[in-house]
Amino acid sequence: MSERTVEPPETVLLRRGEVHSPADPFATAMVVEAGHIAWVGSEGAADAFADGVDEVVDLDGALVTPAFTDAHVHTTATGLTLTGLDLSGAPSLEAALALVREFAAARPDDRVLLGHGWDAARWPGGRPPTRTELDEAAGGRPMYLSRIDVHSAVATTALLDLVPGGGLREDAPLTRDAHHAVREAALAAITPAQRGEAQRTALAHAASLGIGSVHECGGPQISSEDDFTALLGRAAEGPGPRVIGYWAERNVEKARELGAQGAAGDLFADGALGSHTACLREPYADADHSGAAYLDPESVAAHVVACTEAGLQAGFHAIGDAAVATVVEGVRAAAGKTGLARVRAARHRVEHAEMLTAETVAAFAELGLIASVQPAFDALWGGEDGMYAQRLGAGRARSLNPFAALLRAGVPLAFGSDSPVTPLDPWGTVRAAAFHRTPEHRVSVRAGFTAHTRGGWRAVGRDDAGVLVPGAPADYALWRTGELIVQAPDDRVARWSTDPRSGTPGLPDLTPGRDLPVCLRTVVGGRTVFVRPGE
Repeated sequence: MSERTVEPPETVLLRRGEVHSPADPFATAMVVEAGHIAWVGSEGAADAFADGVDEVVDLDGALVTPAFTDAHVHTTATGLTLTGLDLSGAPSLEAALALVREFAAARPDDRVLLGHGWDAARWPGGRPPTRTELDEAAGGRPMYLSRIDVHSAVATTALLDLVPGGGLREDAPLTRDAHHAVREAALAAITPAQRGEAQRTALAHAASLGIGSVHECGGPQISSEDDFTALLGRAAEGPGPRVIGYWAERNVEKARELGAQGAAGDLFADGALGSHTACLREPYADADHSGAAYLDPESVAAHVVACTEAGLQAGFHAIGDAAVATVVEGVRAAAGKTGLARVRAARHRVEHAEMLTAETVAAFAELGLIASVQPAFDALWGGEDGMYAQRLGAGRARSLNPFAALLRAGVPLAFGSDSPVTPLDPWGTVRAAAFHRTPEHRVSVRAGFTAHTRGGWRAVGRDDAGVLVPGAPADYALWRTGELIVQAPDDRVARWSTDPRSGTPGLPDLTPGRDLPVCLRTVVGGRTVFVRPGE
């Protein structure tokens, strides 16, 4: 975790609001001192602190919550998406190519043009651009356009020419090793100034959404060592969201040298469903193969043993049921060598973990694995007619992202976005989990909120943070929102929880169609990192 080199912040009293705290479910005030929560309580008791603080903030009814943690982010790629070409809203191939022409014309000095977010499955005809079409639209310049899941891309001939060794002339979207090579060539062409702009933009955007921490998932197939260390250095200088880095390489010493929390994150056991590269036990419904396996159980076990003995977290990207089973088998084998207690204490992680069975859910609980999951995936690709159903058939698609089963088994959840795969959107993420397209996988808003706040801290080994109680880090956000309620999948639970005698603090109404809360201020370690203009 990045350390900040700034002076301790002043003492602040916040009052006349709604403070979401298990220390006092009816709290309306809070004191922050030396970067930590010092007190939480009632408005009447707040009077005793008013004369002894440096600043008093009148909340005027605003909601105060812990700042969110996004447990899976690609920060530079997110910034490049915010500053680059966004194709997520393109309704057709023709519209996407028109946007490429406009973008290329507006960026005459860029050495490489970058874009993201196309999804041919949602276009009439279902066809991505050919290399010839993209060459024409980009004016013959180097251009890289990643698919929405970032596991495949289309590229121009001029960019393929920059790949060391050459030889790439595919007309179809690039996947696997070819995609990795082209992505590395595109990122290598980015200037340090472009990279700095992208990182600043991404972190500022995160702060504006009430996000106080992000888990950066870097690695040699994703970004670069320079990108990773530059981001950690930028976050350490502050002010801004905290950045906890994971380096996806089976090299414990490299991860330690780079300042990573673990040799984890997107250490690929497989690919993604949208690109037909997630590794399945049975073939895809719309393809004659079962995806790609990038690791075997022996490799997983060796890595988990090395990380456990080094005091670092291990972690793997695993989406398909076969890939998840491989990770489970490997972690179990590692526990047989180091001891189950040591493996559980290490809090190793599995990113995405979409296709789970009752057996693998139980294994996650047994092995103490953290499920770092992205509820927005279901909102975007779930449902009877969504991409999941196209790739897997409706039956298998309904089994994906079983958040309720994970919670019932006692598996710790950490919510994230995988931005730029889906946008940074913390309240939208909680909504997606609470209103999952498959009703039996839904969780309460309270459980989803916990997974997106305290869950992210627990996923890095911290049980003392992500909650507004005395002694916790003063990472919090102020929100303008409507009535606070308790929402749960089972109406009987909701009715009981809203009884004042239950002492359950309320949260915003996230029913689909309602406006999401608006972030007014974000504070990290007691220091303000975002204030909404006009507030």
